[in-house]
Amino acid sequence: MSDDNDGSGALEAAGLGKKYRRGWALRDVTFRLPAGRICAMVGPNGSGKSTLLALAADLLTPTTGTLRIFGEAPSAPTTRERIAYVAQEKPLYPRFSVADTLRMGASLNPHWDQTAAERVVDEAEVPLSTRIGSLSGGRRTCVALAVALGKRARLLLLDEPMSDQDPVRRRRMMGVLMAEAAERGTTVVISTHVLAELDGVCDYLLLIGDGRIRLAGDSEAIQSAHRLITGARDGSGIDAHTVVERRTTGRQLTALVRPTSPVGDDWIVREPSLEEVLLGYLRSPEAPPLVTASARPVAEDGAP
Repeated sequence: MSDDNDGSGALEAAGLGKKYRRGWALRDVTFRLPAGRICAMVGPNGSGKSTLLALAADLLTPTTGTLRIFGEAPSAPTTRERIAYVAQEKPLYPRFSVADTLRMGASLNPHWDQTAAERVVDEAEVPLSTRIGSLSGGRRTCVALAVALGKRARLLLLDEPMSDQDPVRRRRMMGVLMAEAAERGTTVVISTHVLAELDGVCDYLLLIGDGRIRLAGDSEAIQSAHRLITGARDGSGIDAHTVVERRTTGRQLTALVRPTSPVGDDWIVREPSLEEVLLGYLRSPEAPPLVTASARPVAEDGAP
């Protein structure tokens, strides 16, 4: 990936904040996303996910802090060539045909890949002669993804790209997206609400809640840092660990914890699924955040 792998990270935020009239959408956001990763960005509606993507796409200006893409500001000319952004609104010209839209993409992007763009359109079974305005929302999304992949960007920013897809097309589009990313080493940030689809697709995770980072890092590292334990309702010894969520049913207590020492033999212990970890944090907004080593900016680890 040439200079994109210089250690600066594909996306790096330090003290990043964005304030609107109604209040803070993001506040004190600090994390690092290494290049070449497939990152799922998860959080409730209004948590700040779309704001973060818009800041990275240079559509918004930070109120505080900094955001760097491959070591440069989002507004830098070299950065704009390196990113492709698909917003929830998918702003395409309704009177253009699909073929017209791809021709426009070719004229605006010096590294355009027509084959990659047409591959997405073909997989979605969208005829090139069809006008954008006559397409369903799901098929318009496929055309927007085709333009994004045709650009040959080093960083793809995708805001809820599969929300209007039926299950069959969603699986096809995710397959095309992951194949393209693997072939080119593209970094992908994909905002999503479909937690069940994260396993086996995304290897990095950002969980945002109330405008702040709550989980960040390798999916496997985040998952392995937690245990789901079940035992007596009195919860003897549970407070020796970092408790994310606890629930009681009858005489039994089930808790999602980050163990600080071996869990006692009086507990039934297993590793939770990634979905169980995410749901635990979503249901417990006061749980302490976790940022794994790979998601910490270089300066935080003391490196030069």
